[in-house]
Amino acid sequence: MAKATFAGGCFWCTETLFSRLEGVLNATPGYTGGHIKNPAYREVCTGRTGHAECVHIEFDSNKISFSNLLEVFFDTHDPTTLNRQGGDTGTQYRSGIFYHSDEQKTLAKKFIDDLEKQQIFSSPIVTELTAFEVFYPAELEHQDYYNLNENQPYCVAVISPKVKKLLTKHTSKLK
Repeated sequence: MAKATFAGGCFWCTETLFSRLEGVLNATPGYTGGHIKNPAYREVCTGRTGHAECVHIEFDSNKISFSNLLEVFFDTHDPTTLNRQGGDTGTQYRSGIFYHSDEQKTLAKKFIDDLEKQQIFSSPIVTELTAFEVFYPAELEHQDYYNLNENQPYCVAVISPKVKKLLTKHTSKLK
């Protein structure tokens, strides 16, 4: 079992998307990249802890590759906006890849370089590429949020369009 940790804005979104992929065994929303231990949601939301909302993924690399995860990551959020995803603003919503090995670091850097060369995005990619240190799972009310609250306005307006894009663009990667 391999691990990957991505920050792509709201962790409700990233958990929802990655949990639908074949080979992903667990996609847990939480916090990484900060400077205090065991942060709570209310603390992370202030932006003062330095944490990013993220999804910590355990996956079977025989069924889905880290490169496939990178494809989904870059297709389902805006990696060109610093500390922002749509209406969500603050350092906790930054774009980041928290790599678990030198191989992941190399693959992510090459992936970003290729996207930049192909000019896939109209602005430069600002995705942080940082060594993984520690992950703190989010509180229970944030786990499986979309599936339990699909009709909540944020879910309808923000997450559902991302799910639709995933279902359309990455059909071969779905469970």
